[in-house]
Amino acid sequence: MLELILETLIKAAIIVGLPLGSIPIILVVERRGAGFMQKRLGPNRVGPFGLMQPLADVFKFLFKEEVEPSHVRPFFYTIAPLIALVVAVMPLAVIPVAAPFDFNGKTIFPEVFHTDLGIFFAFAVSALGSYGILVAGWASNNKFSMLGALRACAQMVSYELSLTTAIVAMIFLYGSNDIHSIVAEQTGYWFGFLPKWGFFVQPVAAVLFLVGIFAESNRLPFDLAEGESELVAGYHIEYSSIKFAIFFMAEYVHMLVLSGLFIILFFGGYSLLPGMELLVGDSALMLTIMQVLSFIIKISLMVWFFVWVRWTLPRFRYDQLMMLGWERLLPLGIFNLIITVLVVHFRNH
Repeated sequence: MLELILETLIKAAIIVGLPLGSIPIILVVERRGAGFMQKRLGPNRVGPFGLMQPLADVFKFLFKEEVEPSHVRPFFYTIAPLIALVVAVMPLAVIPVAAPFDFNGKTIFPEVFHTDLGIFFAFAVSALGSYGILVAGWASNNKFSMLGALRACAQMVSYELSLTTAIVAMIFLYGSNDIHSIVAEQTGYWFGFLPKWGFFVQPVAAVLFLVGIFAESNRLPFDLAEGESELVAGYHIEYSSIKFAIFFMAEYVHMLVLSGLFIILFFGGYSLLPGMELLVGDSALMLTIMQVLSFIIKISLMVWFFVWVRWTLPRFRYDQLMMLGWERLLPLGIFNLIITVLVVHFRNH
């Protein structure tokens, strides 16, 4: 029992610590990437090449005076950022960064919580992210905050439907809910060179899912919940100091979680990138290391794609955002799901 508790604590520390620890790196990438795309320098004063700027930002948030406006609802105002962060972190418990491996005669699953329903758990918990935003908007007792929170909730509900149709289509295709089985189905090559990734089998579902995770994470061009030109700062307008920093962290963790799920379903998860198998040989340890490295590279490319889209596309109008979700993506998702079910049915019979 003690051994199981120790194993769980170690895995939890690694799987939660790595994403939280990577946030400063993502901030540097985002801010320098923004500078690169806009033909300016970006942060370049603190530390070599501006690499210590996130550390300066952390200290700024920690030592800034905490201001709690007199008109807020104190208890809910305080717990709203914590709800947002906890809900963002929880799906990390079921996302594996490598295949199960043997250690001292025992099979070790790299995820904290192994279950055949891991994919459903991750999305069910991610869907709760709107609660933290809604509580923050209501507790701030500010009309702009409330409008931002309502926008975020309506946006999440609208795009979760098309996102769900994409997930169900992939589960029908793979014939399993288990994340390891889904990744195993995508291991190997067609015709000796084309990876068996879900993207090449279901490009429609991949596009639906990709648009859905941008909307779920409130990233541009879907950041209507905090549209500066209309709502000042949206649902976190009344937040400052460490509470604002927690919301900031929750957004980036949520982005990493959704990127990980997208990669698991459509880009082979932790399956090796083409050419990596040449470095593995017969070593089981090397295989696990390469799987972790492959997953990190895919996540990094996905994060860069988020940054690229943010500084490339303009923000939608709210009516355009809702029309896209309900009148375009949802019918397309339902049609794609019906076609997928029919193809799988006739393939199996």
